[in-house]
Amino acid sequence: MSSVRTPTRYRIQPIAPHAHLFEVACTVDDPDPQGQRFRLPAWVPGSYLIREFARHFVRVRAESPTGAVELVKETKDTWRAAGCTGPLSLIAHVYAYDLSVRAAYLDAQRAYFNGAAVFLCPEGRANAACELIVAAPEGSQFAQWRVATTLPSNGAPAYGFGRYRADSYDALIDHPVEMGHFALTSFEAGGTPHDIVVTGRQQADLPRLARDLARICNWQIELFDGVGARAPFDRYLFQIAAVAEGYGGLEHRSSTSLICRRGDLPARGVTAVTDDYLTLLGLASHEYFHSWNVKRIKPAAFVPYDLGREGYTRLLWAFEGITSYYDDLALARSGVVDPPRYLELLARTITTVLRSPGRFQQSLADSSFDAWIKFYRQDENTPNAVVSYYAKGALVALALDLLLRREGSGSLDDLMRLLWSRHGRTGTGVAEDGIERIACEIAGRDLSDFFARYVHGTEDPPLAAWLADFGVTVTLRPAQGLTDRGGKPASDPLPQSALDARIATDMKVHVVYSGGAAERAGLAAGDQIVAIDGLKSSTDGLRVLLDRSPPGTRVEIHAFRRDELLQCTAELTTPRADTCVLAVATDATEAAHARRKEWLGA
Repeated sequence: MSSVRTPTRYRIQPIAPHAHLFEVACTVDDPDPQGQRFRLPAWVPGSYLIREFARHFVRVRAESPTGAVELVKETKDTWRAAGCTGPLSLIAHVYAYDLSVRAAYLDAQRAYFNGAAVFLCPEGRANAACELIVAAPEGSQFAQWRVATTLPSNGAPAYGFGRYRADSYDALIDHPVEMGHFALTSFEAGGTPHDIVVTGRQQADLPRLARDLARICNWQIELFDGVGARAPFDRYLFQIAAVAEGYGGLEHRSSTSLICRRGDLPARGVTAVTDDYLTLLGLASHEYFHSWNVKRIKPAAFVPYDLGREGYTRLLWAFEGITSYYDDLALARSGVVDPPRYLELLARTITTVLRSPGRFQQSLADSSFDAWIKFYRQDENTPNAVVSYYAKGALVALALDLLLRREGSGSLDDLMRLLWSRHGRTGTGVAEDGIERIACEIAGRDLSDFFARYVHGTEDPPLAAWLADFGVTVTLRPAQGLTDRGGKPASDPLPQSALDARIATDMKVHVVYSGGAAERAGLAAGDQIVAIDGLKSSTDGLRVLLDRSPPGTRVEIHAFRRDELLQCTAELTTPRADTCVLAVATDATEAAHARRKEWLGA
């Protein structure tokens, strides 16, 4: 228990929007007389990479009522002020121009910050209550700016600048703050108010977005606590930044920060559920599901968080993969999309995994453990060496759900409800074998072989066979061009051959797949293909070549590697059947149809 009596006081203000600078002050009334240390987190919960937020601290000083206080930087993210009588304030100028959901951003149109990126924590006071003043930038052009956050007000008006509070430092940094001009709409789910704020230029149908999110949120609340249950927070906020190109989300205890393309927002006057709109709904569904699965149900390694160093767990496949399974499933079960459309989304996930040969090199458990150095630091060889604990984790979650349902012992829904009651509600972290033990309990038998093969091993689960028991057929075919994500039957003749490389529209090689034609020819990621068989290269020309040339055809390729021209010969191969299409089986048994309806809620 902390003996701290006075709260830690913070103040943040955009002081130079054009220079992208916040001024952030942290004040301690009763500093350590031997010298007060202040530390900044190195990472933010939910994004597993050491991000070194301290690199954006431009200037830091300390002062007390008697004047300046000597300040020494002891490590990359720790400062120590000389002993003094309080109050002691550490004041920093923080550069903020990271257009993401993880750090801080500031310009003349918008301000945003994640507390982990800007708020120093005084040593020994992590459990102290916190008070925060969010101050408006100076200037008449900012007079109409508003504030959107789920931090509890301590006098600040709704959506206004002023005083806020938090029970602890961890709570303080778990409520991101949006400032600026934004559109606002609201809905209710689980007896709880939910708000949506959208920044950026847009002409979206926000009432439709609110209606669809209400269905998704209500379904998720009912999944964990039953019909008529309340959400595990007093209010919830979707913070959406609409940009030209971008995608990302980060979960928080009662809000989420999302970045999407403007075209992902629902257009006014359009009733169809477009693929772009589904991208946004799936992202919002994913982050909302995290309100339970990772924000409250946590790996034991995250209880408590140590934000100064990596937190290792082999369970990210469950906390991110299970969430990735339910994000699209919630769209179907809530009625936002029908089962055939859901199967299309699921087929795209299967396609993503099938196109990742790294799944045979790295297990899901190892991918989870090495997220800090591999998944969040991807390079040109990542597809050959790394498996996504999001995408393949979702497929293993699907496999576990199908297995439990096939055997009639329960479902993944039951597993999530047990995790919620035993760990989420109690705050007890999930042990590294906790998911497996609960799954075995539900199944009523030993499932160690399942986890050994598909979680700790590198095998693909037998989805085709298991989906057949639910009246769903699986068809695999080669890809049709660069934009084929799977999910739909072939619309044109399939290519006869392949180069075994991922090539962009400008003919730059992005990925060379292990053991394929491009690798054997000597091509490498980054090479710029300029000619094939003596003709200027283009994506259309390459497509025609692959459509018409049988495997074994030899082609001469000229490419620039940096500034050097290379010539090589590639022998085309048989294209991989790595593009998935799922469909409802017309000849399935009544039992299979019944299982599918129970699974998809339709």
